[in-house]
Amino acid sequence: MKTVKDKYLVVGADFAGYPLKEAVVAHLKEKGWKITDLGVTDPNVEDTENMFHRVGLRVGAQISEGNFERALLFCGTGMGIHIAASKCPHVHAGVVESVPAARRAITGNGVNVLAMGAFYVAPKMGCDIADAFLTADLGTDYEWWTNFYEFHKLAIDELEAFDYEEYKKNGFKMEHLGDCPIKLEVKPED
Repeated sequence: MKTVKDKYLVVGADFAGYPLKEAVVAHLKEKGWKITDLGVTDPNVEDTENMFHRVGLRVGAQISEGNFERALLFCGTGMGIHIAASKCPHVHAGVVESVPAARRAITGNGVNVLAMGAFYVAPKMGCDIADAFLTADLGTDYEWWTNFYEFHKLAIDELEAFDYEEYKKNGFKMEHLGDCPIKLEVKPED
């Protein structure tokens, strides 16, 4: 698997997301990232294979197949491309428009595919969002919060194991893989 630790990343954009993707990829390459681009690479070439949902599925499949640990996606809103990627097994996708949301997407929700919308995210903000997403892991920044990691890891594990037909058969009740008490805590002053 190509990992974040080794600075490998898969990306994809449709035509609307292309300008933002180009800015973010240039920024990441300057920092030594090795990028595999599975979307629009030439905005002057019309290719229906690069419609947002098809790019989202292609990139999502790279996560599903275990080829890459994380991915960045770009379209006009970030919504459609992330929905498509989410159809692939083992993809936990999110759409963000801010640095704090990007950081929390990985630290609290274990998002492995992050989408941005070029209609709403400026290029510099996109670079900052990518940096926040790529420099954190599940639980990062919340070491002070008792059971934060365990609670969120349990949620991710249960979502990974989720089978809708079994859920339906069980009266729409989720079978727990475990339990982890957690309470809302206030970060102590430094």
